[in-house]
Amino acid sequence: MCPSKTNKINLKWKQNAITVAGGNGQGQQLNQIIGPYGIFIDEKKNIFIADVGNHRIVEWKYNAKQGQIIVGENGYGNRIDQLHFPTHVIVDQQNHSIIIADGSNRRVIQWLNQTQQILIDNIECNGLAMDQHGFLYVSDIVKNEVRRWKMGEYNEEIIVAGGNGQGDQLNKPGFIFVDKDQSVYISDRENHRVMKWKKDATEGRIV
Repeated sequence: MCPSKTNKINLKWKQNAITVAGGNGQGQQLNQIIGPYGIFIDEKKNIFIADVGNHRIVEWKYNAKQGQIIVGENGYGNRIDQLHFPTHVIVDQQNHSIIIADGSNRRVIQWLNQTQQILIDNIECNGLAMDQHGFLYVSDIVKNEVRRWKMGEYNEEIIVAGGNGQGDQLNKPGFIFVDKDQSVYISDRENHRVMKWKKDATEGRIV
């Protein structure tokens, strides 16, 4: 039996978007960004942005007219207090630390109260994610895989997606998202698709 018309729910997207960060042309001012890449939105709706072209991480408070520099006030470079083309950022909301995929420096770095620590080195990092169990996920665009570490235990890693070379598995995986079941969703960039890898799966499926 078909449901009556009165029970139907009509959903419609708003036709006009609003700008929540930037929108003032590219540049280095606090109300500008250049080539924004990864973003993270916290529980207060504040937006953390990997401002790639400015080699910095900026935070835009909810409804703010300009951002504030969280990381990257020391110019670009490879010192521990510098970034070079950061591609993604997440916030560990347990200790409020900032975790950054510092792309061209080939490292994942953590900032906590202006103290820096390299968590993972020698990795072609691109995307980051963290699950509710305290695991950190990083996509590697050269090895074409997503790896997982337990926060605080970076000597042991597990490949959770890809790892079989470029091609049918993954090809330059970028953004990643992890759900409550620890399934990993991956933007498989050069294969032009989004993949889902369930926990402990040996292959993914197109979603």
